[in-house]
Amino acid sequence: KYRRRRTDKQVLSYKANRIYKTYKSPINPICPITPITPKNKKTMIHQISAEHLTIERIGEIIYKGYKIELSDDARHRIVRCREYLDKKIAETTTPVYGVTTGFGSLCNVSVGADQLAQLQINLMMSHACGVGDRVPNDIVKIMMFLKIQSLSYGYSGCKLDTVERLIDFFNNDIYPVVYMQGSLGASGDLVPLAHMSLPLVGLGEVEYKGKIMSGAQILKSKRWKPIQLGSKEGLALLNGTQNMSAFAVWALLKGMRLCDWADKIAAMSLDAYYGLLSPFTKAVHVVRPHKGQLSTAAHMLELLEGSEIAQKSKSYVQDPYSFRCIPQVHGAAKDTLEYVKSVIDTEVNSATDNPTVCPDEDLIISAGNFHGEPIALPMDFLSIGLSELANISERRIYKLVSGTRGLPSFLVANPGVNSGFMITQYTAASVVSLNKSLATPSSVDSIPSSQGQEDHVSMGANAAIKLYKIVLNVERVLAIELFNAAQALDFRRPLKSSPAIEAIYEEYRKVVPFIVNDEVMYPHIQHSIEFLRK
Repeated sequence: KYRRRRTDKQVLSYKANRIYKTYKSPINPICPITPITPKNKKTMIHQISAEHLTIERIGEIIYKGYKIELSDDARHRIVRCREYLDKKIAETTTPVYGVTTGFGSLCNVSVGADQLAQLQINLMMSHACGVGDRVPNDIVKIMMFLKIQSLSYGYSGCKLDTVERLIDFFNNDIYPVVYMQGSLGASGDLVPLAHMSLPLVGLGEVEYKGKIMSGAQILKSKRWKPIQLGSKEGLALLNGTQNMSAFAVWALLKGMRLCDWADKIAAMSLDAYYGLLSPFTKAVHVVRPHKGQLSTAAHMLELLEGSEIAQKSKSYVQDPYSFRCIPQVHGAAKDTLEYVKSVIDTEVNSATDNPTVCPDEDLIISAGNFHGEPIALPMDFLSIGLSELANISERRIYKLVSGTRGLPSFLVANPGVNSGFMITQYTAASVVSLNKSLATPSSVDSIPSSQGQEDHVSMGANAAIKLYKIVLNVERVLAIELFNAAQALDFRRPLKSSPAIEAIYEEYRKVVPFIVNDEVMYPHIQHSIEFLRK
């Protein structure tokens, strides 16, 4: 009754106040570029089941060394679906796409029962046409995990031993060699998933304990027999969005960390620039209560609480937008990330191969769950959102080296003979400019394939590759801003920033020193990047 009596303005203020007061730093799952060996030697087990899987849980499984196993329910689902499919093939004379027919535009070409196994092997071999750089091992591991998860729902018709062999690869840190380019993101991620699947039958290549070996060699070394694929299995393995989704999960895990770092680094830059705290006042943001904006403003005040520099009287009444509008810009990036996270959350809890086998409905339906459009558009959106974190960061770097507000030109005590931090801003500007090109959406393009049978494609895999590059570029720019912000902060001594910022500064100075005179700078930038990953 009390809530109903409130005016619209009071309700708006109430909701905003709750977000503002209950700000918590985002969850920061460990997310380096390559998998780590956990310090805790106790084996941790995750059971594959139909229970809802979160992005954070995936990060925990991948980066904290979990082993996985099928739950009893998942085993039952897989076996039941396979038994239904075998029975259906035996009983029907009607062609079933990908099961008793060819693929793509060859869907009208029937295949004899004695050739069904060869059909699946041929599918893998002919579709493994990847080019370009290798997909990083941790993303390959996410890809394998998501494929296992998708097959476990019991709508794909895979045999139990096929899924269990994928689990063997996962648990033994055997990484199939997968290449970045080749997928159209429409019939699923055919090319990368073909490369992922080849070693199951003794083909392709893997990386194991830092060495590249053939699929046949890894099976021999583990005394495993090649999987004998049944009907439809090749299609179940190759159809699906697990390549795109793996990149998206990786980007979200990194993005959550980078959003948090962006606030912390911006707070250090703000204090070093003698910036004002008034733009983060609660009253400003409750009248425009976007969730990300509210939480960012609260976070900035939390980070700078107790700063001697912030309490110092200022003669000016405004800061440049790159400082004053941190809540609005960082907040919008966070809201974008949360939206994309909600979409990818749905995707990783889905069965996305084709045809869909539905034992309960007695149906085998060729449809389009493999199409990447539902996640291609959000990945393009996330690329744009995260790019803005780097864009505004570079502007703060520019202000720090500009020789204003009492800071020396290019943040060096003796400019002229020393160029100082001049070129760090050049590098940041170069990276930001590249991001602007990479942020052009891939999902607006489509090139027909398979003789026109697959006449609209999502290009979601290209969106994923560009998102991957953008995330790494954002990390680099933020690392350069931290390099500059710490240097600028030293010129404000003996005044101190807040305890939170000083704690970051002290840890950072253990790996990157104050720069007195010109020296080789690229190692310091690399150490700054590594600092953000810890």
